[in-house]
Amino acid sequence: MAETVLNASLRGRVGKGGSRSLRREEKIPAVVYGKSLETCSMVVDPKELKTALSTEDGMNVLITLKGEGPFDGKVVILKDMQVHPIRRDLQHADFQVIDLTQKFLVMVPVQPVGKSAGEKEGGQLQIVRHELEVYCLPTAIPKAIEVDVTALNIGDVVHIEDIPLEGDIEIPHDVNFTVLTVVGIMAEEEEEEEGEEEVGEVAEEGDAEASEEE
Repeated sequence: MAETVLNASLRGRVGKGGSRSLRREEKIPAVVYGKSLETCSMVVDPKELKTALSTEDGMNVLITLKGEGPFDGKVVILKDMQVHPIRRDLQHADFQVIDLTQKFLVMVPVQPVGKSAGEKEGGQLQIVRHELEVYCLPTAIPKAIEVDVTALNIGDVVHIEDIPLEGDIEIPHDVNFTVLTVVGIMAEEEEEEEGEEEVGEVAEEGDAEASEEE
């Protein structure tokens, strides 16, 4: 599990005006919270944060905060970040303090492995759940939940209970939901055509009713 360091400082001025001032200085506002720390407003460098997230663990990298404040030395994980819709630059970040000795819930991406037999026959792999909520130790977060799809034929479905898990991790679930499936292209085209025909029939019925009223 990758670990990195991120410098931070206490945030004095809050509000929209303070946030705009920070961004002009090429900094962004952030907040950190957790059981061992009262919610604290911080300032971080977005470039340093992007560097921290550039490891193979991505959003799930363990980050040690450094700086003058109650957050110094705390190990955190990025829980959320806001990105500008047009410029795509970072606007705000939320961090959660974690206990390395306690399991917690974290989102992990689903990674299909191989090419399914159904795809080779002209089908299409559909990932229904791109991420899964995993319960594990912070030091044992998997980079991805790998699913071998090579034996899947058109119409086959992989449910959450079909996925073997390695190590001391769990995926909490009340329902045996679908994670991915292989569908046939022809089936999709037929559904679309049926939908178009139904729309056409409704339109024709509407025209006929209008003619009768006239």
